[in-house]
Amino acid sequence: MSSGEAITAEGLEALKQELERLEGQGRRDVAARISSAREHGDLKENAEYHAAKEDQAHLEGRISRLAQRLRAARVVEVVNGDVVSFGSTVHVVDEESGRASQFTLVGPTEADVRSGKLSAESPMAMALMGAGPGDVVEVEPPRGPKRWRVEQLGA
Repeated sequence: MSSGEAITAEGLEALKQELERLEGQGRRDVAARISSAREHGDLKENAEYHAAKEDQAHLEGRISRLAQRLRAARVVEVVNGDVVSFGSTVHVVDEESGRASQFTLVGPTEADVRSGKLSAESPMAMALMGAGPGDVVEVEPPRGPKRWRVEQLGA
């Protein structure tokens, strides 16, 4: 068995909160929908009831997956050093376009590129690992190679 999925302390807390919300309010909401749909009569032809039961199955699946992720999670201590590592916030510049970006390297379940959270398992993050300010890394995305210059570390 693996030593678990790397996750930041914030990511672990977010998982716990989501699981708590789904197990509580999420289950109550679905149960209320099922109860309401049952009142509409014959369950065989009750689309509302079947939709609510399907949503319940999806909810329980999500709860099960979150619980599994929590059991497998391994909090990695964020070390603010001189090179990019798990949990680092890194400011980079695309060498070709000059466009600046900021990313925080997190576990795969925490990743959300729109909010600047990049999976530490992504090609971009793996290329950045170990790089320091002034270093240029090359990343091979599907659209062709890109070169990124590390500007600074930290928020």
